[in-house]
Amino acid sequence: MEGMMLHRGAIEVKRHDLDLIELPEETESYQPVSHYQLTDRLLTISRDILTDYCLVGEKYALARQGQQLFAMLQFKKEEADLGLCIAYRNSYDRSMSVGMAIGASVFICDNLALTGDIAVMRKHTKNIWTTLEDLAISTIYRSKKNYRTIQIAADRMGEIPFSNADAFSTLGILFGQDILSPRQIPIVRDEWLRPRHDVFRERSAWSFYNACTEALKSCPPNAIMEKHIRLHDEMGKRLQFGQLEA
Repeated sequence: MEGMMLHRGAIEVKRHDLDLIELPEETESYQPVSHYQLTDRLLTISRDILTDYCLVGEKYALARQGQQLFAMLQFKKEEADLGLCIAYRNSYDRSMSVGMAIGASVFICDNLALTGDIAVMRKHTKNIWTTLEDLAISTIYRSKKNYRTIQIAADRMGEIPFSNADAFSTLGILFGQDILSPRQIPIVRDEWLRPRHDVFRERSAWSFYNACTEALKSCPPNAIMEKHIRLHDEMGKRLQFGQLEA
């Protein structure tokens, strides 16, 4: 499961390692959220709600000496090419609020396709666990509809022919919209012209989309969710699949 690149200072760890990071002290205005307990609760809620899916992958990365957590849980349903993915983040140093995003991952290359708003707790305040649990339940319940929307969008993109001219003009727009960085442009170009996976050799919008998601693996961990969602929204706007109903 390679949906997160870790060269920007984050290190990959095992789930039990999350419990080894010292939790900050609670204050009158600050309630820390344990990386380990957050993960355990999301796994429990996911298994209770996603009864027709099975957990097939989990990835955890820590940055700033464990003060920041970036994680993904990947679920699979039957023989589907796309898997349901829950991406989330947390911090102990108050640098980020708790955030979650639901989407799909492409099994062949572990690329992500995230859509929808990130469910964010703005502050680690008192009673955050009650609010966070309600938020997680509602977000994961919505995940099935979001997942189906992404499935439809993937099918639609696979039917849209994409030439080199289409790819390079769209690449320029994605750079202009600050979705792709200058360093990511060559990655997209190489993945488009010489895809490493045979399934993406077909010249379609879906192949180009996956070239972009491959490049987004090089984002800083704290920007991955937002970048993937912005990519999906921009491609949906250009190709008119963004408003599809499941």
